[in-house]
Amino acid sequence: MELVWPSKAYLPSYVSALNRGWARDETRPESGAEDRAAIKANADRFLASLVDREAKGGRIVMPDGSKVRRLPGYKCWMWDGEFCGSIDLRWQPGTDALPLYCLGHIGYNVVPWKQRKGYATRALGAMLKLAAGEGLKRVEIITSPDNFASQKVIVANGGELVETFITLPSQGSLTKLRYRIALV
Repeated sequence: MELVWPSKAYLPSYVSALNRGWARDETRPESGAEDRAAIKANADRFLASLVDREAKGGRIVMPDGSKVRRLPGYKCWMWDGEFCGSIDLRWQPGTDALPLYCLGHIGYNVVPWKQRKGYATRALGAMLKLAAGEGLKRVEIITSPDNFASQKVIVANGGELVETFITLPSQGSLTKLRYRIALV
């Protein structure tokens, strides 16, 4: 498994995963249909939207419908001859800190039929190198207390549990775990 930049060469496999019911945002199953519609409308624009180091895209819609400022960031796709999942990095220029509305520097999601193969662990390791290349000294990754697989992935990459907390009401007032990984 390797990380690849989203491109037209990999897009048919991405669409195939969407057609099989996968969604890039597991908390928003409708994100799969949104991606299919965006690809159909303009595949080039969709692909370009996945790499936004200058935060030129529109505002981000929170779970409660409020809108917040977009952060610089990008997505990479996990690839083993076909699409395996997505991992993304976001940051705030000039600092390792994130605004309260952003729950972590890195998020990832492996398609169900490729889980338990170590892909998330390898993808996170590769993304940590990219994060260091962006000048970050540490990253925070958030997961749910019952997501033991994600906790294992984070710990395998040097993550240390920092706290258990409740997200903002705009994020659903959910219990989450915050892990920190030093990149230096």
